[in-house]
Amino acid sequence: MPRRARVIRKTLKPEAKYQNITVARFIYKILTCGKKSTAERVIYDALELVEKQMKKDPVEVLEAAVRNATPFLEVKPRRVGGATYQVPVEVAPERGAAMAIRWLIASARGQKGKPMAQKLATEIIDAYQNQGQPTGPLRTTDGDKH
Repeated sequence: MPRRARVIRKTLKPEAKYQNITVARFIYKILTCGKKSTAERVIYDALELVEKQMKKDPVEVLEAAVRNATPFLEVKPRRVGGATYQVPVEVAPERGAAMAIRWLIASARGQKGKPMAQKLATEIIDAYQNQGQPTGPLRTTDGDKH
């Protein structure tokens, strides 16, 4: 028997301007104190800045940035006998995207001195170009430890 009940996922509606679920997930993740209009304004301003700087569709840049920041593996504790081991496990796509969104927003919030829309736009562009500071575990496909 499972220790926890199965999670029932809500289906998220696309947001109004771009009709995209990824943008809606960003809006809900950046939301603080129930101020959805402020969160929307920050995201939309950031996407406009991305469009001006990259001269590409901002939603495609955002989705590519989330894909680039998504981890392949994570470690989970497994208890064997009396010892607890950190075992690498593949990340589910939904969880990986949620982690990437959370990391991008946390990295933008960590910067100081600029408006949030501008900080978020630079984080999105850096993730799109596979640059910036690593926030999560390092992604390697060849098995090397860096």
